[in-house]
Formats: sequence, C-alpha cells, structure tokens
Amino acid sequence: MPRITKRAVDALAAREREYTFWDNDVKGFGIRVHPSGRKVYVVKYRHHGRVVKKTIGPCGAIPPAAARAHAAEIITFARTGRDPAGRNPRVKDPREGVASPTMRELAGRFLEEYVPIRCKPNTAHSYRGSLARHVLPRLGERQVADVTRSDVAALHHEMRAIPFAANHTLGILSVMFTMAEVWGLRPGGSNPCRHVKRFREGKRERFLSDEEYRRLGAVLRQAEQTGTEAAPAVAAIRLLMLTGCRLSEILTLRWEDVALEVAELRLADSKTGARVVHIGRPAVAVLRGMTRVDGNPWVVAGRRPGSRIASLHYPWG
Repeated sequence: MPRITKRAVDALAAREREYTFWDNDVKGFGIRVHPSGRKVYVVKYRHHGRVVKKTIGPCGAIPPAAARAHAAEIITFARTGRDPAGRNPRVKDPREGVASPTMRELAGRFLEEYVPIRCKPNTAHSYRGSLARHVLPRLGERQVADVTRSDVAALHHEMRAIPFAANHTLGILSVMFTMAEVWGLRPGGSNPCRHVKRFREGKRERFLSDEEYRRLGAVLRQAEQTGTEAAPAVAAIRLLMLTGCRLSEILTLRWEDVALEVAELRLADSKTGARVVHIGRPAVAVLRGMTRVDGNPWVVAGRRPGSRIASLHYPWG
C-alpha cells in the first residue's frame, strides 16, 4: 500500500460509496473519500480493546506530512493508555488543567509559523490586516477551544456591510482553525467556520471611461508639476493605466524584470505564475523617464534606501 503524498491525495477519485485509503508508513493513518469527492484525513487506533476512529481535518488545507505527524502523535498517545478523544474519564490526560491558548496567541503563531511559508508577501499583509482589524478586537481574548460556530457567524454577520472583507476574514479564520487542529489545540473536525455561509459579493470590476482617463491624466500632470505626490507614485499609477498589470505586480516590479529593448515586463512571481507582459510605447516612455536609484532594485522606489512604495492608497486618494 503506498505512502500518502500530495500526489496520492490528488489521485484519489470519488466512488459510489465512501472508502478509506490507508498509509503504508503510519499504520492507522488514512484518507476517507466521500462520494461527494470530499477528502479528510483520519486516524484509527485501539483504546481499551476497542477501535476508535478520529478525524484529523480536510485534505488540501493540511499538508500530508503535517497530518501524518499528527496521526502518529495520536497513535503514540493512545498506546500509553490514554485516549486522545477524551472518551475514558478514568484515564488522566497530562494536558488537562492546561489553559487553552487565546485567539491572540493562536494568531501570533499562525502569522509566525504558517503564513511566511505558505503565503506571498501581499497575502501575508492582508492576513495581518484582517486579523488586526476584525478578528482580534472581537475574539482576541477568547480561548481557542471555546470559540464556537455561533461566534464566527456573529462576527461574519457584523461585517455584512463589507461582504468582501467579511468573506476574506472568514477564509482566514477557517485556515487558522484548521492549523489549530493540526497543532492539537482543537479536536479534529471541529473547525467552527464550517457551514457559515458566505455573503454574495457584487461584481467589483469597473473600467474608467474616456472622460475619466482624461481627468486622471490631468490630475497626474498637476501632481507632477506641483510636487504634491512622489514622482514614483505618479509613475506607478500611469503604469497601471497603460499596462493592465495588477497593483501588486507594479509595486513589486524590479528593474531586472524590465526589458525596454523588447518592450516587455518579465514577471517571475505574479499571482498566476511567471508571465511576460508586452507593453506599448507610452509605458516604455514612462519607464524610461523614471529615476533609477543606486542600490535600490525596485522600479517604484520608496523614500528609505532600498525600499519600495508599499501602497498607493493615499496618492490615489
């Protein structure tokens, strides 16, 4: 029987009936595949002569290696005569009496251990912002083990006036609670974000009209002439107008990614993966007019040495 890897997880297909695929390395660790196609990690162990099955968490949200390590910990714990599921009150769990960490402590661990490895810098920035603005003021002092689905639903409902931010925060919480299960801070399969229905989001795409483009161009020229905004910020807005690139792609653009001789931007790490953006003469002219700062690799350079502009929120306003 093969080892459970990401490739093995992806290859498991749904059948008419639920079935379990068992790992070859850790006996008792497996994946339960539902007819709907949903896949969850499970662990099976023996406690006081009877077989106990426990759900670890959903595949996809948890890496196979982390799920295997958690399963091995549960099996080892059970072999010492203690029940990880807490089903035998006569068996003393050494972790009893230890206070559950707070949501603030979980968020700190999540941002320190999970986010830097799994998320790109802009995603990490948005995670920190959502947690600081929406989650921690309401749930920060609650113990992780005590947060319920009704708590999450109430927070989500409070944010109904900003549906995109509400859904984004719900997604972050879901990943964070999944990691809480992996780290043994909550029982497997107890994610309180499950079944909390997301808000319908209105279409967010809108294009400027010809008149709006003319007005924007006039304002940018005025800002340049008066010096009310930094020249790199003005140039960044022009590049957004002329290239169709995402905001993050322009703000993280390096001079080494710019090939003016062939009118290309070679983006190695865009949201959709590496890609080449062909640009026209107006965009080339903007780039040629920008000042290259010695020792600074960023096209949209910041005020501090070696830095870049992190946001266009205030210049755009």
